[in-house]
Amino acid sequence: MTGDTTWGFTEGEAVIVTGAGSGIGRAVALGALGAGLRVSAWDLQPAGLEELAAQVPADRRERLHTAVCDVADADARAAALADTGRATGGVPRYLVNNAGPSSQVPLAFDEAVRISVGSIRGLTQDWLDAGPPSEAAMVATASVAGNLVGTESDWYSASKAAVVGYVRHLAAHHADRLRANAIGPGMTDTPRLAGFAESEMGHRILARVPLGRMGRPEEMAWPILFLLSPRASYVNGTFLPVDGGWTVTQ
Repeated sequence: MTGDTTWGFTEGEAVIVTGAGSGIGRAVALGALGAGLRVSAWDLQPAGLEELAAQVPADRRERLHTAVCDVADADARAAALADTGRATGGVPRYLVNNAGPSSQVPLAFDEAVRISVGSIRGLTQDWLDAGPPSEAAMVATASVAGNLVGTESDWYSASKAAVVGYVRHLAAHHADRLRANAIGPGMTDTPRLAGFAESEMGHRILARVPLGRMGRPEEMAWPILFLLSPRASYVNGTFLPVDGGWTVTQ
């Protein structure tokens, strides 16, 4: 994810990427740096941000800003957004809402929805209220779960469906302020699913994926960057599954 595809971005413009310390978020941050953007990488875990910074080539490090932030906490979001503005020279034009709890975390339904959906709505509203430049864009990481298939976790399916519903609301009613889209990753080889492909269940599920494997984080990042970019200037309100064809076989 350190290639130099620019996607039509203007060099030096900025993006906030939440959940940037690992997995898909880290791949998005690295890809955005490769596209010439300034990146404000947010994560709840400082160690993940340190690992991200260590992977950034030396000639791009001055364009990376990091913030330890719990996006479900309004005060933490406000502080991180203010710090980001100082570091990037203003409110970033782009936002990637990638942070959210794993489906494996045992959360009470109402609390999970507050964290998973409320944090995305809260940060998006905070960012819009701060006044991003014209032609702003936001991409949310949803899931095929809740949108194309059901899962054992009730809160996870409900939350991911709600994220896409919120994206469609923004696209339909706030297109004067931003473009809003979402992707739906299938099974992706991130730390959250470490060892899954080798498990009995993993073998059984991957046998139903036409491409025969899990996705890689960068294979989720490229579609996110496209949807965010000026190359997708007429794409608004889209939910894009990125699952190797898994859900068309269900």
